[in-house]
Amino acid sequence: ARPRPAHGCGSGALLGRFGVLLQALLALCAFSTLMLKRFKEPKAERRPWRIWFYDTSKQAIGALFIHFANVFLSDLTEEDPCSLYLINFILDATLGMLLIWLGVKVVSWIVQHQKYTYLVFGEYGDPPQAAAWIGQCILYLLIMVFEKTVISLVLLIPGWTKLQQILLGYIPNPQLELVLVMFVVPFIVNAIMFWVVDSLIMRKYKQKDTLDINGSTETPRARRTEESQVLLSPDMDFDQSESDQDVSALRGPSQKMKQPSYQVVI
Repeated sequence: ARPRPAHGCGSGALLGRFGVLLQALLALCAFSTLMLKRFKEPKAERRPWRIWFYDTSKQAIGALFIHFANVFLSDLTEEDPCSLYLINFILDATLGMLLIWLGVKVVSWIVQHQKYTYLVFGEYGDPPQAAAWIGQCILYLLIMVFEKTVISLVLLIPGWTKLQQILLGYIPNPQLELVLVMFVVPFIVNAIMFWVVDSLIMRKYKQKDTLDINGSTETPRARRTEESQVLLSPDMDFDQSESDQDVSALRGPSQKMKQPSYQVVI
């Protein structure tokens, strides 16, 4: 039997009792950033809870897939699995983030070009349809599979083993290394990634609804259209213009020049 190294977590440490506890705490803290992001949104653009759940659950499914894929790949090594998990995680947060952004852009372009309305990220219909959410979850999961496949191919490049041996060699305590790899670093990076990806896949509210005097809701585009129709309407002040002409004819031409007419548009 090979002697256990003086540093590094042993095989199976990621799925041990302490490792599972750290993963559950990581999931709770990381997804709390998405709730914080919802409350930081302007009130006029804040998503309802159902829409917010549809948006964030796609990230939850993708993040769980990436996490368990990293745990599985890390346990395959004979070296320190914690350092290999950290390498996977760093690649996911850098190169993987670029691949996710590219995948979302390509899929969104294809969906809009084919006019699959319910597959546009963040669009679920009115009222929201669960079928649209399921379709978008499948698309996002396919993007995650593509991203993890590319990262796994990158890990096949020679040289990662030496980096794995020296990455966390300065930490003598296996428990401390596990806390650093499974909670501290992933929490910071996941919070940033969740925030960015949620902004990518959520619906973009480019126009705000406004409330008019009567209490009905109208958009700025509709309001501008109505105003332009008022300004261009030829019959708006027909009666008023006729009465002004009659009065000016009685007062004489000199007084008619002194009476400028004004039109107030509200």
